[in-house]
Amino acid sequence: MVKQTIQIFGRIKPSKKTKAVYSVDNEEKTGAFLEFVVPRDLADGFVNNKRECYKFRFQKVFDHTVKQDEIFENIAKPVADSVLAGYNGTIFAYGQTGSGKTFTITGGAERYSDRGIIPRTLSYLFERFSQDSSTVYSTHISYLEIYNEMGYDLLDSRHEASRLEDLPKVMIMEDPDQNIHLKNLSLQQSANEEEALNLLFLGDTNRMIAETPMNQASTRSHCVFTVHLCRREPGSATLRRSKLHLVDLAGSDRVSKTGLNGQLLTEAKYINLSLHYLEQVIIALSEKNRSHIPYRNSMLTSVLRDSLGGNCMTTMIATLAVDKRNLDESISTCRFAQRVALIKNEATLNEELDPALLIARLKRDIQSLKEELAMVTGEQRDDQLTVEEIQKLEELVKAFLGDPDPDVTLSLGPDMRKIQYCFSLLKVMIMAKNRHSDRQKPPATSVREEVVQDSHHSAAEVTKLKEMLKQRDNEISILVKMLKKEKKRAQDAAAQLANVTSGQSLASQSALSFSTMPLLRDGSTETISEDHGGRAIQYMKKDELKKQLEMQRRQRAAHGVMWNHTEVEERVDPVEENLCKHIEQEKQAYKSTIGRLKALRTEIEHLQLLLERAKVKLQKDFHKWWSQEASSVQESESEARARSRTGSPSGTLQPSSPGTLGSRAPGPGSTVRDSSAGPIMDLRSFTPKSVPPSTAVPAWQDKSQDGRVTDFAPSEWRALSTTKLSSSSISLTGDQQADADILAFVRARQNLLNRTGPPQ
Repeated sequence: MVKQTIQIFGRIKPSKKTKAVYSVDNEEKTGAFLEFVVPRDLADGFVNNKRECYKFRFQKVFDHTVKQDEIFENIAKPVADSVLAGYNGTIFAYGQTGSGKTFTITGGAERYSDRGIIPRTLSYLFERFSQDSSTVYSTHISYLEIYNEMGYDLLDSRHEASRLEDLPKVMIMEDPDQNIHLKNLSLQQSANEEEALNLLFLGDTNRMIAETPMNQASTRSHCVFTVHLCRREPGSATLRRSKLHLVDLAGSDRVSKTGLNGQLLTEAKYINLSLHYLEQVIIALSEKNRSHIPYRNSMLTSVLRDSLGGNCMTTMIATLAVDKRNLDESISTCRFAQRVALIKNEATLNEELDPALLIARLKRDIQSLKEELAMVTGEQRDDQLTVEEIQKLEELVKAFLGDPDPDVTLSLGPDMRKIQYCFSLLKVMIMAKNRHSDRQKPPATSVREEVVQDSHHSAAEVTKLKEMLKQRDNEISILVKMLKKEKKRAQDAAAQLANVTSGQSLASQSALSFSTMPLLRDGSTETISEDHGGRAIQYMKKDELKKQLEMQRRQRAAHGVMWNHTEVEERVDPVEENLCKHIEQEKQAYKSTIGRLKALRTEIEHLQLLLERAKVKLQKDFHKWWSQEASSVQESESEARARSRTGSPSGTLQPSSPGTLGSRAPGPGSTVRDSSAGPIMDLRSFTPKSVPPSTAVPAWQDKSQDGRVTDFAPSEWRALSTTKLSSSSISLTGDQQADADILAFVRARQNLLNRTGPPQ
């Protein structure tokens, strides 16, 4: 606990008007002094007892030349350090309107160096957070405005208020311990300096500001900017919670001097009233024998209850306007500051246990007390154990029995349900163990022993036991016969398995020899996979192995009935193990074969798709080429007809070029008859120099428009068909693959015509 009085500082506002006579003395050891000199008014006469000198003591007085950074270093920084240590802190500015309170607390907007206490404190706090990496800090911010004795939340994100009345109203609630709680006041978390400054700017935007004769931008309300800080060291169960109030009070107005009216006059009344109640609280706190402090008179004093005479380290800044017009208000402010300096606060370290850890510890204590109470009172619980509890108890009993330490204990708590269940579980385990030891003896011997032990029973029971013994002997003989048969079947199955294995090797060799045979004439080969031949063998082998495994298990069951059941189960049968291995190998081979077949199927489907696409492309290219060739043939025929009409006289035939003759150009050895005149022209000496591709299928007869018929002999047809075609006479597409297909088609057509001969 730290006991100290409220620290008071004075700050003088720069003024261009006529200043009063004052002096500042900061050299004194007991503090700084501010002295005002008020000359006597001669109009009051020679007998005038008014004081001429007013002297006040402060912690330090800052003259009008002091900058904002020096204000922060001397006033706000020590309070911020105490808040980081876990103490509550408050800084509030008091003075008349226009004396520089808002400039000191918030700052000016013209220059970066004019930042006030709030933004500089936020920067300092987050800088300290980054330097102290061993501690986890969390910061929340609230911004309260008290306007006309009504509280408003300036940081409410749900309302975009154009007027102050649209903001949510804050109400004061008090708990039985007289702690103040503000209802509807939001706490906004800020992870860095930027977010905190954005909240400050948001609140300043919503503040109530008006122009008065004393100040162009006068804040007409009290504003409380609060930083809530939570500090925790990793691994520690304690938390330190502290808060810092930065208060900008509204300035007092003298209505007779300012001449306010209307809304400004109403605001001035509420401001002066709340400052009057604040002064009453200060006076009550400064008096030693005062028992009642009137905190509840106004909302401002209720909010500042901790800061004034409570758990807080408080600092006051008295802002002074020293021009002659405001000299009386400045002296009144200094007197108020002197009364505030008499108040003592008791600041305590706000350290508490982590609520989550505290809750867990209290729950453990409650459970322990319940168990002790149940043990003492012997209270019985009727509800059944849950499945989870039963499983946990079984695990505890097994661990208890398996622990070789003889001093180990089984902790079950005072719950009689758990104790009884564990006893019953132990009983069941002991009985099962006794039955297991009894089964290790031969069945006939055990039955005989039972007969001897129960000899004192009645004769009817003895007879019944003898019949049971006889029946058991018959069952044993039957099982022995079955065992012999199963052995014989197992030998037969082993022989069949050897035969199947040899047959599989022969089948694989035959499949490999068959897979090398060619299946197509053009050199491409198809192989028959050995999987088709081997799959049937695999199925057969797999079935045989399963049958043998089933037979072997039957034999083991028969042995278990005849002899000790547990010993037969413990012994590992090599034959059964070998059969299981063979079955697993067959399964793996089958799965790998299926995988290969699936891969081949996918590849075949892909190749079929590519083949279909190639077919479609080939058909499109062929149709395109065929249409081009047909159009060129039609053009050549039309040109030949036009020349035959206008070129040669009747009865004669002029040789024409292959390009104009087209598909009807006569070859060597052909004759031309004239149906009108009758003379025959021999064209055997005519040999064309080049034949276009369209002459591959020439017409044997052609009747022109003038009646002449041209006939070609077979020898001349062969000469024409065997004429070499040049690539220049064939229209090509420019695509290598398509051009190669066109030339191959023309050559194939010529070969076909050469084989079949001219059409009949």
